Amino acid sequence: MCARRFLSVMFLLTLLVVGGSVAIYQWGGSFLLSQATPQGHFQVPPGGGAPAYSDDGYWLARPGMRDNPADWLPSGAQDGGERTSAAVFYVHPTTYLDREHWNASFEGDPQTEFRTRLFVQSQASAFNAVGEIWAPRYRQAAYGAFLLTSGDARKALGLAYMDVEFAFDEFLRQVPKDRPLILAGHSQGALHLSQLLMKRRAELKDRLVAAYVVGWPLSAAADLPAMGLPACRRPDQTGCVLSWQSFGEPANPDLILDAWEGTKGLNGRKRERKDMVCVNPLTGTKDGSALPSANPGTLIPSADLAAATLSPGLVGARCNKGFLLLDGAVPSMGPYVLPGNNFHVYDYALFWGAVRRDAERRLRAWQAR
Repeated sequence: MCARRFLSVMFLLTLLVVGGSVAIYQWGGSFLLSQATPQGHFQVPPGGGAPAYSDDGYWLARPGMRDNPADWLPSGAQDGGERTSAAVFYVHPTTYLDREHWNASFEGDPQTEFRTRLFVQSQASAFNAVGEIWAPRYRQAAYGAFLLTSGDARKALGLAYMDVEFAFDEFLRQVPKDRPLILAGHSQGALHLSQLLMKRRAELKDRLVAAYVVGWPLSAAADLPAMGLPACRRPDQTGCVLSWQSFGEPANPDLILDAWEGTKGLNGRKRERKDMVCVNPLTGTKDGSALPSANPGTLIPSADLAAATLSPGLVGARCNKGFLLLDGAVPSMGPYVLPGNNFHVYDYALFWGAVRRDAERRLRAWQAR
């Protein structure tokens, strides 16, 4: 399964960054598995079966919520959007880094909660100019679920997706049927989003402004046909998918490619590198290229997120063989640039202003149809 092979690589790269490099190089895969495999067998974590997403407590962000992290704006960003225009469904990336369980619980430990809210604040906030944001809590799969082919691993992934789908059902019940929809996710969240786009394509027909499936490789031949959606080829196109994976120069994406090529896509076909989707968020076009001057704002991290600034004109990008390669004076983004100059953690931050602009432009095009 692409999910297991791809996120196993991402986990390996993360371990290299956070201090496990010596042990990994010395003991190899056995060390990786020992550090990632959850303890015991899969058990449904506290919270029971189907979550009651009608309860505000199961949401990280939703309309009317106090202390909503998705309402945040960095210094230098302008509000001015009409937040009732569209409805945005956002699925956060992996933030549960422990191995005590196969899935995170809804309550979560303080560090997981902090990381989760941080991603909602720094990623989902890019869409708060175009509509109200709904971001569910879900019992995300632990990294070990992507390293193994066991029944425990399959159940952990299935539980995480089930939560996302239940949350989406509540989202659809709450949102007026004539309101346009935007779907967005990152990493594990983008994986679940790709499955959701396939399974719920009928309900999304004619309502989807765009889907931002970021930090997860998609195949134009093996994945998009199952969703019934094309990659975005024009900045004003609607009902299409944007997907990118950010790398600095010199880029070495070989680990990603080795984990992805040859795996089965959503329609059963084998994935090939020549079909990997790259939509440049700066141009809004498939295989696009743009200078740093075209970037309306990179979100430069700060120890105090409230002090994070939006800086324009720093980072350009061009699609190259399925990956998004960075150009310009790329600022220091923090300690989590992965080996191979992989800027996976910062896929949204590098182009925060461009994502915001892109969503506004596509919403206007949808409304003008």
